[in-house]
Amino acid sequence: MKKLLIAVFGLFSFSALANPCQITVEATDAMQFNTKAITVPASCENFTVELKHVGSLPANAMGHNWVLAETANFQPVALDAAKAGLANNYVPPGDKRVIAFTKIIGGGDTTSVTFPTADLKGKDLTYFCSFPGHWAIMKGSLKVE
Repeated sequence: MKKLLIAVFGLFSFSALANPCQITVEATDAMQFNTKAITVPASCENFTVELKHVGSLPANAMGHNWVLAETANFQPVALDAAKAGLANNYVPPGDKRVIAFTKIIGGGDTTSVTFPTADLKGKDLTYFCSFPGHWAIMKGSLKVE
């Protein structure tokens, strides 16, 4: 029995540490992300963010996405996002200031984005939701270290 318990706990520990190069971020109808800071291990060549909208409202009313930009660019990108419209996921098409982004999703939906991290080490980065009006509240920091 003791060996079985050790094996079971070992599997839980292994699965919890299985992929340090990805994270699941939850977004709510109350315009909140469940995390305010993400640390990416420097050993990750690529990093995946899975976004889960745990609310129930549709994308056109309370949609959320996950957008990554350098902190100096975050507010200008967020302000330009409204002009891009829902059809462009509230991300200006071809905007070089945007490092990575997911599509806009509604309640109950999940999406993800994977991006390279090599050029992000040591940079001051902010992630946010670019749905109009959300960026001021729904934001956090991302560090590669």
